[in-house]
Amino acid sequence: MAQIRLFASAREAAGTKSDTLPGATVGEVLDAAIAKYGADFAGILETAAVWCNGDAVERDHAVVDADEVAVLPPVSGGSDAIGESR
Repeated sequence: MAQIRLFASAREAAGTKSDTLPGATVGEVLDAAIAKYGADFAGILETAAVWCNGDAVERDHAVVDADEVAVLPPVSGGSDAIGESR
């Protein structure tokens, strides 16, 4: 089973920062996460980047027990006014 690490809104939707889930591919691990964490988590995956061991990967990327799958939702926030003084 691969280790899954969750960040930002993915962490909030799942209620945990990491877990160990079954799967022979990244897609299978993500499917196990959707089954466990539900529709809100699935929605976040639609725009999230997924990395395995520090590299961006596709769903068909093979995983083994020692692998770490990271779910990184898009970052938002900040200010539109770059360089303006307040």
